[in-house]
Amino acid sequence: MSLQDFLGKLVLDFFIAFGVIVGAAMLGGIGSVLTLQPPKAEMLRIATNFKIWAVVIVIGGTIDPLRYIESNLLVGAISPAIKQLLHIVSAFLGAYVASKLIEWICGGGMQT
Repeated sequence: MSLQDFLGKLVLDFFIAFGVIVGAAMLGGIGSVLTLQPPKAEMLRIATNFKIWAVVIVIGGTIDPLRYIESNLLVGAISPAIKQLLHIVSAFLGAYVASKLIEWICGGGMQT
């Protein structure tokens, strides 16, 4: 895999996680309007609580990436393990940026 392919995959990971959070928050907001609930609170709740699920979606929803990291580290192959960790970090950053965007759109954090 070339560096360009690797960086392209990192960008895709970022935006897939970003899209999961933004899409879920927006659709949750629409659903809350349809059920006559305040959309701001629901959108903030979704954006805050679904970050880990966005990362799970990006890495495939299985434990295989963690096994891949472990097996490569055990044989001393650090580069593939670091690449896999960078995919996870990229997905987390996408989810984090999206949740901050939703907070900004809604005008701040959760208010009780």
